Parts: sequence; structure tokens; C-alpha cells
Amino acid sequence: MITPAQIPGPALTASTSNALRSRVITALVYDKPGVLARISSLFRRRGLNIASLTVGHSEKPGVSRMTFVVEGQENIVRQIAAQLDRLIDVLEVLDITEKNTVWRELALIKVSATAVTRTEVLQLASIFRVSVVDVGVESLTFEVTGDESKIDALIELMRQYGVREVMRTGKVAVLRGSLVVGEVDGSFFSKDVAPKIAAAELAGDDSGSV
Repeated sequence: MITPAQIPGPALTASTSNALRSRVITALVYDKPGVLARISSLFRRRGLNIASLTVGHSEKPGVSRMTFVVEGQENIVRQIAAQLDRLIDVLEVLDITEKNTVWRELALIKVSATAVTRTEVLQLASIFRVSVVDVGVESLTFEVTGDESKIDALIELMRQYGVREVMRTGKVAVLRGSLVVGEVDGSFFSKDVAPKIAAAELAGDDSGSV
């Protein structure tokens, strides 16, 4: 069990506790009917908005992992995260907002593409390292993975041709693995290690950042 005081994050002050911001919460839950409804109702009763929610099978049979992006007053969100851990079918809850994480979002974007505009649409989309997953007589569907700003930028650029449909998964995240023996995952790297990690990611990044 965890309490609001044990939820990772900076100490709350009068200014930070009333501030509206997004927090990222992960939860391990049993695959049982009604679990998602009970969890969502906790946030709804407190007037909090779930900006995105992803659910999928975890590494444990019969257990799923959820990733929430919740918008609201910071103190309330952290209290709700603590309350989630008390639900019968919830095994573990982590607030990873201030942790060192790897995260991605995937989107499928269907764009109008005629014989006249198809080449131009493909050239523009290639800047974002997208995959073309469907081709129609008058449309193209792209698969793009990356952060929220990258996906937003691609959608905005494609509006001039006509965005027919957008499907987004929402954020999924895991704690970064530790580079030091005995250190917990999700810790931030020391100053001498961080630049090397950043350089390696830029060299081999598959997120398609522009």
C-alpha cells in the first residue's frame, strides 16, 4: 500500500498543490471485468480528466498494465494515485511523472491523397519517418511513432491536404534501466553519463523526431 506522502514527486506547496498539470501514472491490474470502470470512476468523482489511457497485457499472465495521463490539481492526482493502490484488483501503482522514463505514442493518420498530391504528401511525411500502412485510390494511411509534439506537427502539416481520420494510442512509458549496479530503474543519470546517453539516442533514435 502507498500513501500520498509516498507517491514520488516534489514536496507540495500552496502554489504547486493547486496547479493544474499532467501526471503519468502506471498500474498493474488483474484482467477482470469492471476493473477499468472502477479505476476511471475514482478520477471522475474528483473531477479529473483522463487525457489518455492505454491498457495491454503485461509480462505476467492474467495481469495488464495501464498507463494514465491525468490532468488536474497535482495534490488531488497524487491522492487518487494512492487510493488506486487500495482497490482489490490493483497490484501496483506508480506515479512516474518525475522519473526518468522512455515513452512513446503511436498514431494512425489517414490523409486525402489524389494523383496530383500523392507524391507531395509522401515526401512531406517521409521527414517524420512514418510508415505507409495503407494505400487507397484517394487516401494514404501513415503509422507514426514518437512524442506528442511530433505527432501533432505531422497532423497539422497534413491538414492542407485533408486529414480524414486520426487514431492515437496515448502515451505508454517504462522506467529507464539503471546504468549503475544497485541503482533503481528510473533514476536520472549523472552529469558525466547523461551527454553520452543523449548522443547515443540521437544517433540511433527510432522515434522519428524532426
